[in-house]
Amino acid sequence: MAIAARSSQHPIVVPPRIGEPYQPRPIRFLRLEERDGWRLKVYGIATPGRTPRSELVTAAVDLASGVLPRPAVTDERYGAGVVIAHDSATYAIALLYWWQSANELHQRVYVAPLDQPRALTKLADPAAGCVWELSVLDFERRAWMEDVLANPTGPDIDRYLARRFSADV
Repeated sequence: MAIAARSSQHPIVVPPRIGEPYQPRPIRFLRLEERDGWRLKVYGIATPGRTPRSELVTAAVDLASGVLPRPAVTDERYGAGVVIAHDSATYAIALLYWWQSANELHQRVYVAPLDQPRALTKLADPAAGCVWELSVLDFERRAWMEDVLANPTGPDIDRYLARRFSADV
C-alpha cells in the first residue's frame, strides 16, 4: 500500500528503515472504554511529536464492538481487552486484543490508508507487533500476571484495568 498524503496538520513521516537511528514514539493510555460487556484499555501510538488522530481512535474502538467475541464474560473470558490505535508512518492501524482461557491473549489487526482511517480492513497475516505495540503488550502481560493469574487473593480484574501505561518508547 502506498503512503497516502496527509494534511498539513498530519504531515507524512518517513517510516524507519533498517540501520536508521531509533526514535522514541509517544505511547499513551487514552481511556477505559466499556462496550457490550467488554472493558477495554484504549491506547494511542503515533509517530514522534504527534498523537493518534481521534478519528482513528474512534474507528478502532467502534471496530472492537463488532469483532470481539460475544458474550464478553463467560467461563472462558473476563471481558477484558486492549485496543491500540497506531497512527503509524505508513498505515492507520487498529489492534484488538482480548484475554481468553485465563492466560491467552488473542489478537486481530486491521489497517487502513493514512487518509482513510475509518476504512479499516482485517490483515490476513499480521505480525506479532512492532517494538512500540509490543511495549504496551509487555506492560499488559505483566499486569495480567500480577493482578489476575498470580494474585494471592484471586483474580482482580478491576485492579488490572486500573493499571495504565504511558511512556515515550
